[in-house]
Amino acid sequence: MNFRKIQLTRKSSLLMIIGIAIFLIYLFISGVDLFKVMNVLSNINLSIYTLAIITSILSTFFFSLTWRILVNFLSIKISMLKSFLYVWFGCYIDTLIPAESISGEIAKVYLVTREYTGTSGKVIASLISHRIMGTLVNIVSLFIGVLILCIEGPFNSDVFYLSSFILIITTTGVVLMILLTFNEKWLQKFLFSMVRFVKYITRNRVQLGDIEQKALHVSKMFHEAINDFRNAKKIVYLSLLFHLCSWVLSLGVSYLVFLSVGFQIQWGVLIITFSLMTAIKGIPLGIPFEAGLPETTMTWLYADVFKVVSPSIGITVTILDRMINVWLKFFIGFGVQQWLGIEIGKITEPIRKE
Repeated sequence: MNFRKIQLTRKSSLLMIIGIAIFLIYLFISGVDLFKVMNVLSNINLSIYTLAIITSILSTFFFSLTWRILVNFLSIKISMLKSFLYVWFGCYIDTLIPAESISGEIAKVYLVTREYTGTSGKVIASLISHRIMGTLVNIVSLFIGVLILCIEGPFNSDVFYLSSFILIITTTGVVLMILLTFNEKWLQKFLFSMVRFVKYITRNRVQLGDIEQKALHVSKMFHEAINDFRNAKKIVYLSLLFHLCSWVLSLGVSYLVFLSVGFQIQWGVLIITFSLMTAIKGIPLGIPFEAGLPETTMTWLYADVFKVVSPSIGITVTILDRMINVWLKFFIGFGVQQWLGIEIGKITEPIRKE
């Protein structure tokens, strides 16, 4: 992944335009009254919306605390402040570079290994364990959301099929991740296969050097760290507990956004939509800022699938939600980058050197 130029390529720009176009077409087809949207936006409860912003920051704090517990257990002692700032920077990179979460995690590896050299295997182990926890929490939350909707009333078949599809993809992904995590030989074969694949498609134009030996070294360190986690269940459970706190607070942000426009959403609808969006966001779609697609999906779920709000309320809530979960995180992450003086072009260097 090339961090040297943080800019929109022609392909990314085109995908971004297509995403926005899809969203605008959806608004036109659904007959959204933009004057009503502006009216709702001008009458939001600023006190509740401010509380939603504070809740989002708290959620990020607990999210960073979850990761810090894991990485500190592996004898990489980073402060709470640093882990908090590193997570914000990861959000910034994720927003800009179209490889959701992957790019942000590479950035965190860089930030830690520039201070603790030779620890990339341990850092990667902490990040993958962190991601597995988050995915498992999201899978359970999706089941809970479906269960709540079944109890509350008639269940929409479209929701069932969409939820089932996302559950299958997400569960398959996390199972494969767990298998690779706990089987060192499988992981090494996977890494070597990826190296050979890169050599093949580039016809050896990419100079990989002794990357296979480096991958072998990192994978051994990685599995040693994973085995440490397996023998420290209290640490894992504590980290998982804080992950749940972060999830609850993130869900609370969406709930408060609805309250800020004077609408009380059903918890089942909220949990399912939140879980679906979280799962979809983990798929690298190649679109910086995920422009257009999340807005269309969220509005479609709220207004057309669940039919709990009008299209005008649906798009208003979506805009307010995205302002917190995308733009707020982007600008805070950008501020962190400027404050820490991070040079984006150097991010992959510590990983390549090991």
